[in-house]
Amino acid sequence: MNKQNEDWLDDEPKPEIDEDDEIIWVSKSEIKRDAEALKDLGAEMVELGKNSLDRLPLDEDLRTAIELAQRIKKEGRRRQLQLIGKMLRSRDVEPIQTALDKLKNRHNQQVSLFHKLEALRDRLVEDGDDAIPAIIALYPQADRQQLRALARNAQKEKTSNKPPKSYRQIFQYLRELAEMTE
Repeated sequence: MNKQNEDWLDDEPKPEIDEDDEIIWVSKSEIKRDAEALKDLGAEMVELGKNSLDRLPLDEDLRTAIELAQRIKKEGRRRQLQLIGKMLRSRDVEPIQTALDKLKNRHNQQVSLFHKLEALRDRLVEDGDDAIPAIIALYPQADRQQLRALARNAQKEKTSNKPPKSYRQIFQYLRELAEMTE
């Protein structure tokens, strides 16, 4: 390099680097992973029903895009999901993610309750009158006579290979009891 070019370089303002400033480098792969995660979040929201969507803090544009994606099939849906992911990049997704997690937890609690009620029903049908005190302990408002009658009918249906009408009624009754105690 000749002297004239070196002088020109010296004339340029040199960037000031402050010791406190950190330069954070983000790899392309990390950017792609983040974009994919937002697209997955969008796909999860598209799978929700109207009532569940009402519980999420969504702006009008995002809500419209999600509702459109719910109506579209195949390739158009894929592109709409990409658009939703792109829209999410410019928004604060933490409140949306928190609300979605709450919805999932409520669903998980309901599934857990149903499993518990099914186990109680099975125990009532198998053990008969011996299982009634355990149900009364859980649900004091339960009608002992109704439980006894339903259990006997379910046992008769089981032995005679009839449709499990009383079996279903036991579950329904236990579910009503559980809803009363909540």
